[in-house]
Amino acid sequence: MTFSLIARCARTGQLGIATTTSGIAVGSRVPWAAAHVGAVATQHRTDPRLGARGVELLRSGCTAEETVAALAASTPDHQWRQIGVVDAEGRTAFFHGARVKPRSGAVQGQGVLALGNILANDDVLPAMVAGFDAASDAPLAERLIRGLEAGEAAGGEHGAIQSAALYVVAEESFPYVDLRVDRGAAPLEELRALWKVYLPELDLYVRRAVDPESMGA
Repeated sequence: MTFSLIARCARTGQLGIATTTSGIAVGSRVPWAAAHVGAVATQHRTDPRLGARGVELLRSGCTAEETVAALAASTPDHQWRQIGVVDAEGRTAFFHGARVKPRSGAVQGQGVLALGNILANDDVLPAMVAGFDAASDAPLAERLIRGLEAGEAAGGEHGAIQSAALYVVAEESFPYVDLRVDRGAAPLEELRALWKVYLPELDLYVRRAVDPESMGA
């Protein structure tokens, strides 16, 4: 019972994932990404190894479609898995195993992919893409949160969500944004509150890492 949004920003080249689920600590399992490489979401009977392997396939030069095909072909239990990929060019692809539970699927847009399982209705995934597209001038992280919020407003998943995460990569080897609500009564509201506080600090934390002298004494 998870829904996720994976995307590339055409303006900045940033890549990211926003995800939420009825289980605990979704951010430790579902989202994977590397700057200038691509982003991968692995969910439904979640196997985090697929996320790490997917990033390596993208790094080796595979497209989103080739990455998804290779992951599905090399995974014995692929019938239980949902996989979504956006590559560094903004191409999208997904795999939906035969044993993934009903009311599940994916919706692709321009540089964006909504992926979900055990959803409340068929409106959730299109609403996520529409919410993302409606904020085209906003930072990628903001657009991803809006997409999740739109999905939840459209009905969300079959059960109550407990955790949410936002993961964005930009230029460096470390995440540009890595915010998690591992368990909460209103995880999307809590995630938005974290993002609101973190937004003014974004570039400051990058500067501290790559150019500490610029911070002064």
